[in-house]
Amino acid sequence: MLLLCYYTFLTFILGVGEDDFTEAEALLSPYLSRYPKSAIFLFFAGRIEEIKGNINEAIKKFEEGCSAQQAWKQFHHMCYWELMWCFAYKGMWKMAYFYADLLSKENRWSKAMYVYMKAAFLSMLPRGEPRPFGEDEVALFRQVSSFKQKIAGKSPPTEKFAIRKARRYKASEHTPLPVPALEMMYMWNGFTVLRKQQELLEGTLNTLTQAEKQLQEVPASEYQVDDKCLVLLLKGLVLKHLHSPAEAEACFSAVHASEKRIRYDHYLVPNALLELSLLYVGQGRNEEAVRLLRKAKNNYKNYSMESRTLFRIHAVLSKLKALQEENGADGATPS
Repeated sequence: MLLLCYYTFLTFILGVGEDDFTEAEALLSPYLSRYPKSAIFLFFAGRIEEIKGNINEAIKKFEEGCSAQQAWKQFHHMCYWELMWCFAYKGMWKMAYFYADLLSKENRWSKAMYVYMKAAFLSMLPRGEPRPFGEDEVALFRQVSSFKQKIAGKSPPTEKFAIRKARRYKASEHTPLPVPALEMMYMWNGFTVLRKQQELLEGTLNTLTQAEKQLQEVPASEYQVDDKCLVLLLKGLVLKHLHSPAEAEACFSAVHASEKRIRYDHYLVPNALLELSLLYVGQGRNEEAVRLLRKAKNNYKNYSMESRTLFRIHAVLSKLKALQEENGADGATPS
């Protein structure tokens, strides 16, 4: 069970999202064959389908897992979390909201995170479209900080991130977040799932293009550069996965070039360098990638979700080091 968690969660969220599911599938297959109605094995089967990009099949497995047992509600919550993201990948924001709402009412892990996700999904809907249950995203964003909690004296990093992002809604004349659901999706490495389905990538690119256009039309604000750089970072990722490397590189480089003008979201620059380095690795430009990774690792401190970014940088450097040792190549030594 621990190995299944390692292969389907830890290496996915904190790694580089490689497409090797063989270990997880080999571990799960005999158990799923023997216990096809087991809720926990259906959950892991859904998780494997999800990270493979088979979203509809993943949804089916998670729903089957929920139906398989009723006694352990916390297990349902695990499925709700994954179902929330599956519908978010598909751009079905109301369905994603529905599962975030269930979690906010039933689960205690991080109510601040769940309420933030509810608001984030609602904010992705067209302005005039009716909201479920008559809820308002601005009111929800303003509630986020009131649900702050500490575990062993510390708040979960994703909760701290959500509270900081929601802070701008405290002002009566607030500046809306451009694509909060996609931003949090990036934090959970969800774009690695999107890349498996061109249809999902194209839908996400359309959403980001619209957000980019809206940012050009609104009056300038203190968040303007930050918001534009966020959209550029996410757009670069989508373009990379759509096999437009030159356009993707331009997006990541533009974020890096805006470093001194970013006021709040300082995490954007080291992550842009990380994503640019991954682009270079895919092109065989490993020495350039190593230089960028070292810069991202050593030159930036105390930004949001720093540990998550450092884990991912370490994963790429370790991969490059292993490749170099395997090939006996000269050049910059990853470390």
